[in-house]
Amino acid sequence: MLGLKPVCQGFAFHLLPAFSLQAYSSAVEVLRLANEVIGYDVYRWQVISDDGQPVVSNCGLSVCVDAELAFERERSRGSNSLSVVVVGGGRVAPSRNRQLEAWLRECRSRRACLVGVGNGTVVFAHAGLADGRRCAVHWEQYPMFLEQFPGVVANQTAFEQDGELYTCPGGDTPFDLFLSLVERDHGAVVVTRIREKAISCRIRSAGERQRLPRHSDLRLNHKAVMGVIDQMELNISDPLPVEKLAASVGLSRRQIERLFQRELECSPGRYFLELRLERAHLLLMSTRMPVVEIAMACGFVSASHFSKVYREIHGCAPHESRLPVQRNRNGRSAEPTSPRASIQF
Repeated sequence: MLGLKPVCQGFAFHLLPAFSLQAYSSAVEVLRLANEVIGYDVYRWQVISDDGQPVVSNCGLSVCVDAELAFERERSRGSNSLSVVVVGGGRVAPSRNRQLEAWLRECRSRRACLVGVGNGTVVFAHAGLADGRRCAVHWEQYPMFLEQFPGVVANQTAFEQDGELYTCPGGDTPFDLFLSLVERDHGAVVVTRIREKAISCRIRSAGERQRLPRHSDLRLNHKAVMGVIDQMELNISDPLPVEKLAASVGLSRRQIERLFQRELECSPGRYFLELRLERAHLLLMSTRMPVVEIAMACGFVSASHFSKVYREIHGCAPHESRLPVQRNRNGRSAEPTSPRASIQF
């Protein structure tokens, strides 16, 4: 026991259908370990669903629920017992839920901290609670999120904190986010003890890059290369020439080309093209935007040029990539695609 003041905070986890079990367990494990390290319960938590029934996760396992949303909403009106409200999702885009959105606004008016996990962040965006705020969005959902919520400052980071709004893309990033909450409440010593118990070798910080650049290995940490890639990601729709990208990190074109070849085994121009094609592919898979609009949004001068380059990489035209997805949406099984059509960068 570390002799800390016995303050018990309440967490409410509202789990969406097909939520990420990995993300949920990562978050709860931090709270459980914090209680264990400190020696008494400084955190308690409950699980809420729309109808009070168990919620099925993305891997098919169900989690039991403590209360239904309507009951918890009524109970919390006369109480400030909830310090943190977590909306846990997965990769399935949630439908609008007016009752949930209203409850979240009520919780925020009572100064509760809000945490969005995975597509739980979409719920906050729908509720108007993320407008003008920095939010961490999974890189696969990032293009769709940008199109749907232009008023939110979306980032492809491990997690973000903007005021009392915390967001993360899912996976194991809730472990890092919840460690930051524990450190805020109980200090770095407790966090170190939790990490030792969880055998966690490294903790990510707010704003840290969500994933390493493609073609790299775990040793890539060259600041100039990372800085140029950051500029590329910020300018997908209006690609900057290599000279300007190099100048942004204080190098010449020749210097940055040498660095890219050494670190990533490709040229900056090729890497930028692949980034734009990846963004286009994600938009094709996750939105109903016309192909010509996707081409423009990803910095291609014309739909025909985009289609030509896309076919060279994926082995099919952009609209053909959408066919299996459209069949699945319509309840029909998707036809197999060629191996090249499934290539991901």
